[in-house]
Amino acid sequence: MSETRAQVVILGGGFGGLAAARALARAPVDVTLIDRRNHHLFQPLLYQVATAALSPGEIATPIRRIVREQQNCSVILAEAEGIDAARREVRLREGAPIRFDHLIVATGAAHSFFGHDEWGAFAPGLKTLEDALDIRRRTLLAYEQAEREEDPHERRALLTFVVIGAGPTGVEMAGALAEIARHVLTRDFRRIDPASARIALIEAGPRILPSYSPELSRKARARLTKMGVEVLTNHRVIGLDAQGVSLEVEGHLSRIEARTLVWGAGVAASAMGKAVGVPTDRAGRVLVEPDLSAPGAPNLFVIGDLAAVRWKGDDSFVPGVAPAAQQEGRHAAKMILADLAGKPRKPFRYLDKGSLATIGRAAAVAEVGQLRTEGLFAWLLWLVVHIATLIGFRNRLLVLAQWAFSYLRFERGARLITGGLQGPPDSAPRELSAGAEATPTPASRSPQARPR
Repeated sequence: MSETRAQVVILGGGFGGLAAARALARAPVDVTLIDRRNHHLFQPLLYQVATAALSPGEIATPIRRIVREQQNCSVILAEAEGIDAARREVRLREGAPIRFDHLIVATGAAHSFFGHDEWGAFAPGLKTLEDALDIRRRTLLAYEQAEREEDPHERRALLTFVVIGAGPTGVEMAGALAEIARHVLTRDFRRIDPASARIALIEAGPRILPSYSPELSRKARARLTKMGVEVLTNHRVIGLDAQGVSLEVEGHLSRIEARTLVWGAGVAASAMGKAVGVPTDRAGRVLVEPDLSAPGAPNLFVIGDLAAVRWKGDDSFVPGVAPAAQQEGRHAAKMILADLAGKPRKPFRYLDKGSLATIGRAAAVAEVGQLRTEGLFAWLLWLVVHIATLIGFRNRLLVLAQWAFSYLRFERGARLITGGLQGPPDSAPRELSAGAEATPTPASRSPQARPR
């Protein structure tokens, strides 16, 4: 790449980082995209991998393949560990630093266990392919172990599945687990009845899907209950271990014995937010300027889950969803081009495209502008939006074919147990993209932040 052209470095190959890179495809700049994973991941469908509906390759695409036609873009597989704003360099964990004229930081988010990182060993979240495969393995192994378990109490615990957090991620996971139990596995076992499995969805607040309207929240709860999900609101988690979850309910303690737990209760910004060297909020997000630049560093932009972008002129912030990250990425690219052309910058304006969450087969909730709907129409809308957003025509065809098969036959085409027959490993939560370890925070945002 030419040293006479402006050097733009992008940290993170998620929705925001890729949108920025593509927006600079025909610009007179050299783009270097850095990510510690070699693939772009469509996080909204991770729960489909975790529940054996899709295989990993159907929701992930190599980053190099995505940008291979973009001649001004190079990809580096590496982990960023620091930013030297004064010297305009990104420090990598291995290798020489990368120089930049403009930097876009889009390193995403990780799980937040509210100060209890040890819980991650017992209740994996859903941020990476490894997370999804771990959950899939735990879920399928629970049924296998229950099939040969003689103790009725242990068998009941093995057939109890607890999802913590009733945002979109939790609701989608609970609904998918219910479908597996009630429809997919019903004829596969001889000594147990998979349909008797207990699926519990736990929420500390008064209602599920708190970012949606109360009406849609009530309808979603009714739909889940009809599917066989036990919805427990106003239940606060106070402890997790290999045997189950401890709860506080209106001042009283209770306990659910369960061998399979899934975490969907909170996220925290990547620790790269601190590396930027500017103030962050409680969630570790950078409080960016209106043009998405970091305070005091006009050549450094922060986007996606790492950025706290004020919205509507009050104390609310742009939500952590894929369309927002894409819009921010494109805006950051436009501001770089404005600088190169000597034009003034403009503040970022977020176009809200609505919120969608699936509950189960032919059931979803949707809020798009003034439209609030649920059921089959919302599910079809959710299907179209997700298929359209998948990167790569091949991926769209694969996912559409797999969903059609699952819908018509109540089948799951990726029911593979990998990693041996031992219990789940004691593993810490994994982070999404190019940053270092995440900083947990009590400020829980919607798990829909995952796609960024």
